Amino acid sequence: MADNTKDYYAVLGLGRTASTDEIKTAYRKLARKYHPDLNPGDKAAEDRFKELQQAYDVLSEPEDRKLYDQYGENWRAVKQGAGVPPPGGPGWDTTGRSGRAQGGTNFDEYDFGSYGGGGFDIFEEMFGRGSRGRGFGERPTRGRDVEAELELSLEEAHRGGRRTLQFQVGEVCPTCGGTGVVEENKICPTCGGAGQILKPKTIEVNIPVGVRQGSMIRLAGQGGPGSNGHKAGDLYLHIILRPHPGFTVQGDDVEIELLVAPWESVLGARVEAPTIDGKVEVKVPAGAKSGQRLRLRGQGLNKRKGGRGDEFVRLRVVTPSTVNTGERKLWEELRDTSTFKPRG
Repeated sequence: MADNTKDYYAVLGLGRTASTDEIKTAYRKLARKYHPDLNPGDKAAEDRFKELQQAYDVLSEPEDRKLYDQYGENWRAVKQGAGVPPPGGPGWDTTGRSGRAQGGTNFDEYDFGSYGGGGFDIFEEMFGRGSRGRGFGERPTRGRDVEAELELSLEEAHRGGRRTLQFQVGEVCPTCGGTGVVEENKICPTCGGAGQILKPKTIEVNIPVGVRQGSMIRLAGQGGPGSNGHKAGDLYLHIILRPHPGFTVQGDDVEIELLVAPWESVLGARVEAPTIDGKVEVKVPAGAKSGQRLRLRGQGLNKRKGGRGDEFVRLRVVTPSTVNTGERKLWEELRDTSTFKPRG
């Protein structure tokens, strides 16, 4: 579909008064839904994603948005110095005034310049953090930064390691050279005027020891390409930790629940408890109560700058739901001979 038939605000489901944050939020939400990686072989989803990319590229850039709001479909020609044609296009009335589009209205940063893999797929969602990746006849500009989420297990965050990351990234369109237009200011048929096309990309990265939920890893030069020979943008990986079935994370510390029998809590015992690095022996003190916490120093998560957190073991006394004849006899004997009075 030609560029001049689209209303960029309508593509994102926004009104013309939408803020920068609203534009970014709408784009990211829709990009997740229609991303080609999540809709393999779906041409309609791919085309929709390209529309979203094109709309966001224009509306997220203040100068381009201003021109688009003022000149409608002719904004690109105006930017390239082709004069000011009569206004027209989406959102414009016959007087040239802009109307309203239809539709609804603490991290750590790890900086790497080299990379180093495993088999880890991530969903890439892009939005501009820096300069644009297209030249439009202007001076060379730095490539767009790219943001993506990287999901790790607790063990991977604890130990670090090498991962192979696969995602989509924009590259300068080979047909128009990043300008978005071809001869006689026609919209480029390859990129639809975006100036970029999506290409699969695979890189290897070292996951540092001690990353946490919300940490961010910066990979220099692995974002969108620059225009006219300028340097590429950066890739920012936002760390997300998958919930662990046994451990609860509290900063550098972890906590688990350990089940103990009534006689172990009364008499004391030595039992095995899991840690992030394997099982260890834990001493349950005599007279331990349900809910009591034991501290295992240095058995928590590796810290970013060395050292480790602690592990807390929360005891929970459990009783058997069924007993056999011999066990019942022993429980009855304990009941009849014990001087313990739980209710005072």
